Amino acid sequence: MSTLWAVIAGLIPSIGVGLLFWLVMRKIIRADRNERAALERHDAEARAAAENTPAE
Repeated sequence: MSTLWAVIAGLIPSIGVGLLFWLVMRKIIRADRNERAALERHDAEARAAAENTPAE
């Protein structure tokens, strides 16, 4: 039984680091996706404003 607890104690840090890595990567990917969407909206608004402005 003590061998089982030793194995579990050895796996817990690895699982914790893996979970932390997954959460950080998920946040980074979501932030990048949101930034790209916001940039696309900004570009679309700028194009629309440029099209509505009379040429000089």
